[in-house]
Amino acid sequence: MSTWITICDTCKTESWDAASGRTDGEALAALIEPAAAARGVKTRRVSCLMGCKQGCNVAIQGADKLNYTLGRFEPTAEAAEAIADYAALHQESATGQVPFRQWPQGVKGHFVTRHPPLPSEDA
Repeated sequence: MSTWITICDTCKTESWDAASGRTDGEALAALIEPAAAARGVKTRRVSCLMGCKQGCNVAIQGADKLNYTLGRFEPTAEAAEAIADYAALHQESATGQVPFRQWPQGVKGHFVTRHPPLPSEDA
């Protein structure tokens, strides 16, 4: 079952420079997309995950799995690799839960919310 990284492409960190020509979210997305593709994880960009005070934000999501929102990332290659690594572990997990000892160092301290899977239509 596929895991998706949903990336807020409107996020701006406190150090955002308007002269850069793109938002920090766009910069982070451009780094995450190839890293995720290399791991077989899907990505999509959205405008605003409503976590502006915690930007840059991403959501790690999979059907019938626990889903997570992570934030407070800088748009760096290291952050993108850690996010993609965590998403790959999420994809391998039957429930979406990844044991803490397996978390990449770069995602520790970045979890904002956890969402339980939606109930099935039969429930």
